[in-house]
Amino acid sequence: MSEASFTLFQNTAMGIETIIYACFLTAFFYPHMAGKKGGNAQEIIKVLIVFLSYAAVYLLNIGVDLDKWVCMVIVTALLTAASRYLGIGRKPAFLFGVLFFTIRNLSSLVVASVNFYTGRYLVWGEEGIEKILWNAALNFCLVELLQLILFSVLLYIVGCQLKKCRMELHTRELCYLLLTPLTGILFVNIIFRILLMVSENQVIQLYEQYPALIGIVPVVAALFYVGILATIVSYQKMVGLQEEKERYFVEQQQVHAIQERMAEVDQFYDGIRRMKHEMKNHLTNIKGLLESGDYGGMGQYISRMDESMDAFE
Repeated sequence: MSEASFTLFQNTAMGIETIIYACFLTAFFYPHMAGKKGGNAQEIIKVLIVFLSYAAVYLLNIGVDLDKWVCMVIVTALLTAASRYLGIGRKPAFLFGVLFFTIRNLSSLVVASVNFYTGRYLVWGEEGIEKILWNAALNFCLVELLQLILFSVLLYIVGCQLKKCRMELHTRELCYLLLTPLTGILFVNIIFRILLMVSENQVIQLYEQYPALIGIVPVVAALFYVGILATIVSYQKMVGLQEEKERYFVEQQQVHAIQERMAEVDQFYDGIRRMKHEMKNHLTNIKGLLESGDYGGMGQYISRMDESMDAFE
């Protein structure tokens, strides 16, 4: 394989990789989009917005060669800006973008240790530029395939957890969920910047100087991923407790309202019982006035009864 062919292969592979990751990003965002009705025009436009936000930036970057963190910022900003049309809140859209790139960075860091071993086995010690380039192309394919498999599994697990979450995030909740992912992104970028260093025309590999890091770095990356999952799960529990607290408050209000209504009903029936007792007394008095023939007194007494009835009403 010539250098020109290897360059063409590498650019083609990076283009295919970009399309695949754009599909992953679209699948990651899709369950949270509002208005999904199965294939209508608006839904297709939403899917294309997410897909092109990633694909356009990274395909252009093949020729421009910007820093990866710049591409991450641009894609996340585009998705956040389009969040209203996508039917996703601005804060959840920003969170999804950060989580996607964090998982991609962590999976790349884990595979970097594998790449160190496979690169030494396939490339180092080979003679002839064509043989070296063929082996380098084979190593590139193996490493990228492993990274895609690892990334898809990790992204799927996080996506399943996010489907259980309430996505109406407040600023404090967003900061809580972003703390571990952002720290993970910073850690990965620092490690990648020191993996290969050039000093006095000599390439220095970090893993060669400190072989223990070949195992330590993937473990740290795994711990960051576990921390992300733990943060999401704890947020779910926090939301569940908050909803349970709100339900308890509503139930307490309902119980209080029922108790007040029962007190009113008891007061009402107590008044009826008093009126019943008074009516018996009134009838006894009227009967006595009737038997004595005091019709004038009986009329006055009935008038006073009308006043007491009005007071009761």
